[in-house]
Amino acid sequence: MAAIAAAASMLCVLPAAAGQLTVDPILLELPENAPAGALNLRNDEDVPINVQTRVERWTEVDGVEKLEPANDVVSSPPIVKLAPKTSYIVRVVRLSKTPIQGEESYRVLVDQLPSAPAWQGSTVKLLIRQSIPVFFRAQQIRPPDVAWSLSSRDGRLVLTAANAGDERLRIASLRLKDATGREVSFGNGLVGYVLGRSSIKWILPPHTASFGAARPVSLSAHTNKGDLTALVR
Repeated sequence: MAAIAAAASMLCVLPAAAGQLTVDPILLELPENAPAGALNLRNDEDVPINVQTRVERWTEVDGVEKLEPANDVVSSPPIVKLAPKTSYIVRVVRLSKTPIQGEESYRVLVDQLPSAPAWQGSTVKLLIRQSIPVFFRAQQIRPPDVAWSLSSRDGRLVLTAANAGDERLRIASLRLKDATGREVSFGNGLVGYVLGRSSIKWILPPHTASFGAARPVSLSAHTNKGDLTALVR
């Protein structure tokens, strides 16, 4: 499933830095009455760099993360040249006048563009894309309400998180434990988001095929709402 790639794509958000380029903040949360924010791009190196920004709508469809070009939210300017040791503000603006329903999710993709010298000779310069979450929020919003379930697909166990609330839940340090005391860990870092009114799936490792045969299964995680414990159906 593409959910593994989705979770991996989140990892670039954590440092929000790619060699010469630093981006701050690493998340934008904007209220309905102030639907615009700003990202500070800084070049800490001794040479100029070119940076491109663009906005994509971020959804979760049938348990899989999806990004597609947005025309109702824009970044301005889309391309900027940063002189050495300087900063530049890029604005992120919601153009749509349609009232926000719950929480709208987007990502600003920040790309450091290659300069000609980087590709000359035998030297190849690796440039990393940064992905900044952006959330536009209605004044009245339902908090996250996530139900967890385990199912089997093609001989593999799949963990599903279904969010009946409007607000996203950010999940890190996710762990499962069954009635025998056996544990499955997704690591100590970020696992991903469950967006509002959406669901997301994660595939458990191959060696866990028999996990959960002894119920109940419990879950623990760190979230943007604090520590979480829950039972898995």
